[in-house]
Amino acid sequence: MAAPEAGGPPGPQGTITVARALQLPALRRGLPEVVAAEDRLNRPVRWVHAGEAPNIASLLSGGELLLTTGIGLGPRPAEQRAFVRTLAAREIAALVVELGSRFTTLPAAVVDTARSVGLPLVQLRREVPFVAVTEEIHTELVNEHYALLRRAEQVHRQCTQALLRGGGVPEILRLLAAFAGNPVFLETSDGQLLYAAGPGPAGQPGTADPLQVWDGLRERRAAPRPELPAGSVVVDVPGGGPGVVRARLTVPPVAGVLAPVHRIAAERTADLLAVVLLQARQEEELAARGRGDFLTDLAEERIEAADAPAQARVLGFRPPAGGPLLPVVMRVATRTAAGVPAGPGESWAALAHAVQEELAAVGAPVLLGVRLPEGRVPLLVGLRDAAERTAVADRVAAALRAGVQRAWPDRAGSRPPTVVVGVAGGWETAGSELRHAAEAANAARGPADRPWHDVRRTEVDVLLWRLREHGDLAAFVDRVIGPLLAHDRTARPPLIPTLEAYLAHAGRKAETARELHLNRQTLYDRLARIARLLGSDLEDPQTVLALGLALQARRHLQ
Repeated sequence: MAAPEAGGPPGPQGTITVARALQLPALRRGLPEVVAAEDRLNRPVRWVHAGEAPNIASLLSGGELLLTTGIGLGPRPAEQRAFVRTLAAREIAALVVELGSRFTTLPAAVVDTARSVGLPLVQLRREVPFVAVTEEIHTELVNEHYALLRRAEQVHRQCTQALLRGGGVPEILRLLAAFAGNPVFLETSDGQLLYAAGPGPAGQPGTADPLQVWDGLRERRAAPRPELPAGSVVVDVPGGGPGVVRARLTVPPVAGVLAPVHRIAAERTADLLAVVLLQARQEEELAARGRGDFLTDLAEERIEAADAPAQARVLGFRPPAGGPLLPVVMRVATRTAAGVPAGPGESWAALAHAVQEELAAVGAPVLLGVRLPEGRVPLLVGLRDAAERTAVADRVAAALRAGVQRAWPDRAGSRPPTVVVGVAGGWETAGSELRHAAEAANAARGPADRPWHDVRRTEVDVLLWRLREHGDLAAFVDRVIGPLLAHDRTARPPLIPTLEAYLAHAGRKAETARELHLNRQTLYDRLARIARLLGSDLEDPQTVLALGLALQARRHLQ
């Protein structure tokens, strides 16, 4: 048997331990002596309860320090063992028995059972008023919680001050980690890690690397998202609307138990992080709009070519000295561009952020902008020489499409964005090439899976696009291929695909038949039927030119 040592092992923040409770004056007056589970005096005491009923365990929910004179233990060893086991199953903090009125010494069945189940058992050799013990411990608990709440408020103020002086997410996470005494992680809603912070300085002895902790948790189930231990604090970081989750703040208890006050601190921190992330997105959107305005002004010749390089440097664009500039424009079909309020998921801030991140892997300096009214994303790419135009255009187009997919995943199945690549040149031609590429982005027609359009191959589309509002274009289409369109509306097989393939292969019938999976005679019959319906000679160059233009114009009118 031993008396409790002063202080005892540390317990979770916001609680007092059994050892600490035994050192308080009210219990010390009872000359407490620990007779079982001395190594478990670091158990947190959630509450104090005094009772003598044999079924007292049914009134407890765990974490209580139970005070009793032993009346409820029962006279027989079997009853006493069952009493102790039931309390242990309820996971109470400790059982404190006052000797004298019921027992002068604790029964062996009680002591042995407490030792076997690991329940701290304390005997008091002097009578104490239980109400005084209850009041003192409860006061201590309230004081502990109040002190921690003040610390949580202090952490919140520190985070706010860090935010006001320009601090970002890492600094705020470090402050929360230091308060919680555990690593803190900020992850996306689908489990991808964004930031990690440890409770102490990196490299400090005894402080685990938070990234290693994250990897260890993730490896527990070999999945992208880690399996968190029991007692972890997970708080959603709200997004831009009701029910929208931008990220998740996770605090696993890998270095110490977490108390309710840590959840409070995490929830307050999550609100601050929402502001930080929103501010970052808004700043990125504003910057992207500013760059878009610059590129538009350049395209509309409101900026002199001689002044453009200096303004571009202010915006962070530094192309290779002497290298050409490659104008690129992406057009995204959105509700905003159509004059309708943006639909769910159409966040231009998210688009600008995602596209900028994807373009970082292109390997060339890029000046990216957005133009919300037109639904356009213009950019200039700095090339080392004109020979790398095609290779860089491939990478830029892939990055742009990946950025749209990341930012607006709900657009799956819709038409991919249209990317037009202009002619590389110097600052003196960059504006006009951007303007031409922007117009071509509106006019470009062709296969949806084409990664990008070369502006030099869109001249006819641009011309037809300019004429689309004129009734003459529709009349031209009807005049040239109207009978064929009328046939395809009522008869099978349709003949327009045959004519399109025939013109695409410049009248080479063998190649046309192979593409359409037809034998020669069937193709000849279809071509003859087309010629009869149109009253035209398909071998005549002028007729072929008119038919090609009419088919191309038809796509603009659809």
